[in-house]
Amino acid sequence: MFSRLSRPQALVGCALPLVGLIAVAVFTPLPFSVAQPGMTANVLGTDKGTPVITISGAPTRKTTGQLRMTTIEATSPDTDVSLGDVIDGWFRTDQAIMPRDAVYPSGESSKEIEQHNTEQMKASQDAATQAALKYLGRADDDLNVTLELADVGGPSAGLLFSLGIVDKLDGDGSGGDLTGGRNIAGTGTIDAEGRVGAVGGVSLKTQAARRDGATVFLVPKDECSDAKGELPKGLRLIPVTTLKGAVDSLVSLETGKGSVPSC
Repeated sequence: MFSRLSRPQALVGCALPLVGLIAVAVFTPLPFSVAQPGMTANVLGTDKGTPVITISGAPTRKTTGQLRMTTIEATSPDTDVSLGDVIDGWFRTDQAIMPRDAVYPSGESSKEIEQHNTEQMKASQDAATQAALKYLGRADDDLNVTLELADVGGPSAGLLFSLGIVDKLDGDGSGGDLTGGRNIAGTGTIDAEGRVGAVGGVSLKTQAARRDGATVFLVPKDECSDAKGELPKGLRLIPVTTLKGAVDSLVSLETGKGSVPSC
């Protein structure tokens, strides 16, 4: 013989398993990484006491402005990200929840990922050097360019490396700084032909740039909408598609002559 449950009792009896399921979901690891604004580095300056850009075989000019490459920091592939983390990150502007496979190559160990990122950085530096020297018409000169930046991997600093080489060798083409003395930041891959590519995480990189004093941010044109989404106050966006376009924009910004594109 069974007793009949009242409605409140029946609801409580159903809620208990549901609470359990929610608790499991909240603490079950999910295939995501939590990203946030990372460090920035002035490629015209030094990193841990070593010049980021060293050029031999030609005279270089003293620069006064800054060209800051930007990064994001993401939880390691071995770190568990729960539903609670995802929900928390969803409502924060200083974090982004990204598929783990979009941040790290799937199926690779932390050591393999570090090696992969190092290889990407080296390839990016080689392309950045080629693009800069080709832009300056010095691709056949006997120049040796060394780029050193510790603890950073991936290809997204390519554009800033190229601009740094151009500034050290030629500036704005008339003796002045390419930066106009400003603190300029940016991001973007670059190939040997000087074409700028998208990178991801730009809304977090703009926050890192503004935090470290930048007032101008060079962004791959295809990522303008992402950069505008959480744009910090006081930071001006300039879209770029090529190294030449980036140089032209900075010269126009410095001299007040010509137009400076905007997102």
